[in-house]
Amino acid sequence: MSQKNNKTEAAIPQAVSAQFSEDVIEQRLIPNPLSQFSMDKDTLRLALVTAQYALRATRQRAPVTTNKPTGILVLVNGMEQAGKGTAVKQLREWVDPRLLKVEATVGGCPLAYQPIWQAHTKMMPRHGDVMVYFGNWYADLLYNTMRMAIAESKDTDERSEDNEYKKAGWQAYFQQQLVKLQTFEKDLVANQTKLLKCWFHVDVEMLQARLNDTEADPQFLYQIDWHNEKVIETFNEVAVTLLRQQDDWIIIDGKNKSQAANHFCHEVLQAMQNALTSSQPSTTKSQVKQSLSNKSTLHKSKSDKTLESAFEPVKIPAYLKDIENSKIEKADYQKALTAKQARLAELLRARNGHHVIFAFEGMDAAGKGGAIKRLVAPLDPREYQIYNIGAPMLYETEHPYLWRFWTKLPNQQTDRISRIAIFDRTWYGRVLVERVEGFAADEEWQRAYDEINRFEADLAAVGTVVIKYWLAIDKKEQLKRFEAREETPHKQFKLTEDDWRNRDKWSDYVQSAADMLARTDTADAPWCVVATNNKRQARLEVLDHAIKQLSVAYGL
Repeated sequence: MSQKNNKTEAAIPQAVSAQFSEDVIEQRLIPNPLSQFSMDKDTLRLALVTAQYALRATRQRAPVTTNKPTGILVLVNGMEQAGKGTAVKQLREWVDPRLLKVEATVGGCPLAYQPIWQAHTKMMPRHGDVMVYFGNWYADLLYNTMRMAIAESKDTDERSEDNEYKKAGWQAYFQQQLVKLQTFEKDLVANQTKLLKCWFHVDVEMLQARLNDTEADPQFLYQIDWHNEKVIETFNEVAVTLLRQQDDWIIIDGKNKSQAANHFCHEVLQAMQNALTSSQPSTTKSQVKQSLSNKSTLHKSKSDKTLESAFEPVKIPAYLKDIENSKIEKADYQKALTAKQARLAELLRARNGHHVIFAFEGMDAAGKGGAIKRLVAPLDPREYQIYNIGAPMLYETEHPYLWRFWTKLPNQQTDRISRIAIFDRTWYGRVLVERVEGFAADEEWQRAYDEINRFEADLAAVGTVVIKYWLAIDKKEQLKRFEAREETPHKQFKLTEDDWRNRDKWSDYVQSAADMLARTDTADAPWCVVATNNKRQARLEVLDHAIKQLSVAYGL
């Protein structure tokens, strides 16, 4: 074995074991300007593996690192036959393949009643890993846009030469979706999933030459006819719109596949180095200056900056402190309950494929479980899913915060027939328990209000009905229910030491609830606050509100 190879192999474990030592940062992990991206093969391979292992080290727990766990999602899109496969193949050969995940789609029609990104959320990389995703949500968007553009082009040719007719349709849809996707991506970046977006391009002559070679062609991207010059012309128009509206794409010339692969590997290296730099809790002034001087290929997020203004808690409204103690006779309750449950079941079965999400939040022992039990009583168990949300599992913490909820949304990708999801505690845990108990940094939970509003707005935009309840109870009534649970064998499992401990922070939880309600009560997903000192009345109010929301949503 040559001396050079011995030196290369010896350097890798040294870099890995050193993790984030100053020497490693100075020598391997500080991003280089693109103008200096001319490493030879061995140097580039060493740099890639070093950065890859350093990225993985951000999620390790023994010994604990102070760096934020960070993952890289590489989106690969562009024209057919532009060298994408060759580039990713070379990357995989040059890094540790165990830490590089590769997924691929060719594009299809976005599924009904769910945001365009939802079908792809299960493919998110763990923090500490790198994932290359061919096609991704842009493949679905481009597939749908091309269908619209081609159809509108044919219609226009039959009507007149007026191109404004063509542009009014697909361009409006396309630009709207691009805005939504870029917002979604910025939230990914803010939650430690950094993005690198690579667009591979070749000219028409090279494309046709490669299409007509002797190699068998795979299923074509975006399911379009790449032999058709008019289709390619339309695609280029769509591509120009994309690249003009989103300036964070790296354009890779695929004319020479070897050079394109080399360019791609350099870009991935810089993306990993930038992610490592941004994951550090503090950096020297010289490092910050150098990092800012580079033309970064990653999204910039306001969440990486100090919050511009101090958080201002709202005044706690009376309905969270002074809970009504209403009464209802048991016979009247049972009669009303039966009628309301029948009406709710009728509405849910008339939703015509739309998804419905019920979100229940409230103080401990406020009656969430009882309300949910009455809500689903008239339904077949196959029609719905109930998710009891507790502390996140380890693998869930290695993804963006909302990921564990994205993967539980009703969807059309599974064989499951249910399109109704009921959450007993929800994504609002970040601004409630995680805020109060200090599980989330101030920056994280203060940023979460807007992230949650955008998440729910995306659901509402595709016709999902989001129905949210805050079940309010006073401290005295909670104590009565705690004591009753202690004395009832089949209810003792509901009471934990955490429940008792949380009572000591009652005022903090009420304040966090007030702030949450004030900042996330939107037209897309309004809150319904229900007084639950009287369980029977509360259950009827929950049903009444659900009936009203569904009646309005479906015009029934």
